[in-house]
Amino acid sequence: MKKTIFCGMVILAAMIAFIPGAKAAEYTLSDLYQQALKNSEKIKLAEENLYIAKTSKDKAWAVLIPRLTAFGTYNHFSEQKVSSGAGVIQPYESGNWGVRADESFTLNGRELNALKVAGQSITRSEYDLTATKSDFVLAVASAYYDALKAKKSLEVAAANMERLTQYRDSVDKRVKVGELTRTTLLRADGELSGARSDYLKATNAFKLARALLARITGIEDDFLLKETPIPPEENIALNNLRNTAWDSRADLKSFDVQTKMAEEQVKYARGAFWPSIGLFAIYTGADQYSPALSLNRESALAGVSLTFPFFEGGLRMAELREAKAKERQAKLAYGDFKKNVDIELQSAYLDLQTQQGTLIFLEDQRVFAEDNYNAVIRMFNNGLSTSLDVMDANSLLLSAERNVNEARYNYQLANLKLKRTSGMLLQFVNASR
Repeated sequence: MKKTIFCGMVILAAMIAFIPGAKAAEYTLSDLYQQALKNSEKIKLAEENLYIAKTSKDKAWAVLIPRLTAFGTYNHFSEQKVSSGAGVIQPYESGNWGVRADESFTLNGRELNALKVAGQSITRSEYDLTATKSDFVLAVASAYYDALKAKKSLEVAAANMERLTQYRDSVDKRVKVGELTRTTLLRADGELSGARSDYLKATNAFKLARALLARITGIEDDFLLKETPIPPEENIALNNLRNTAWDSRADLKSFDVQTKMAEEQVKYARGAFWPSIGLFAIYTGADQYSPALSLNRESALAGVSLTFPFFEGGLRMAELREAKAKERQAKLAYGDFKKNVDIELQSAYLDLQTQQGTLIFLEDQRVFAEDNYNAVIRMFNNGLSTSLDVMDANSLLLSAERNVNEARYNYQLANLKLKRTSGMLLQFVNASR
């Protein structure tokens, strides 16, 4: 009686897991991409980095624009002092005001190098944002396929539990009529208990996979997933993919821009050895009570200054050597990353080929295992095979079903990984809208 109640509870839980609510939204993989890109904190962080880079360019522009300063003072004295020969020495009140314009620049245009670096920083941040989106889209796809794999695993576990339940009932009937021994029934009960345990694990794994997908995409907890069909086979040569990656990968372009920025930083450091020119213009006004005979109520002046630091303790040489070292680092990092991209591309390409071939063989294995199980169970019902034959056939079928489901989604994910590695993932996502 307890076993019957438990089976009923398990079947009810399966029905609840697989029968969605009427108002649950259904998402394709493309829908999840768009939702995730709008809701992700990681994408918003990368967008803020781009905004910061744009403000850095504004600061670089500010150096090239003359600075205007307005000033004014007011003085109130305790008493007025007057000299018979010089007139008013100290008035009761006095004030002065004015406007000053200043501009300074280095003779080799060092400030223009800083402006160029700021512009390159924006370009690099744009590439970094694109690379972040591409990585995030792949993470969404991975979570999507993990959820689908967990769902299929739950279905396989439920089907396995149903097969073993039917087998156990068949064994029980034959034990009662004396065709089989008690040990056969105990073996069937043990296998059924293991199947129930696997079903419970699969149920919780399915719930966790859905929770992780909802977390990464920002969608509601109650949702449905619509499977994306397996993409058609694409025969693209590895060399063509490599050329595409060199031209399209945003992170590779970011490293290239970083190298150019390091070159500009060297030029900027060299600019410290050049003299700087300062231009200024000043307008001042003054008034006082009582006014002195020598009071100059208005004045305007302009001037030029030349500054050349001869010795500063070796600071400029140290900054130049540091800039050159960072330039060498940037070039080495770019070369190293380019080699890693090539290995990553080869790995993704070979993995796709492996997953594609594996899926074909595992599909065949599942068909063979299913036919084998059906044949063995019929023979067992007719007394032509043993319980061990049934258990072996069921284990083979269970393993084949699990493997083919795993391979099907691994193949689809491997296809997206290859697109990510070749730099074409975002274009593929935009085209699939």
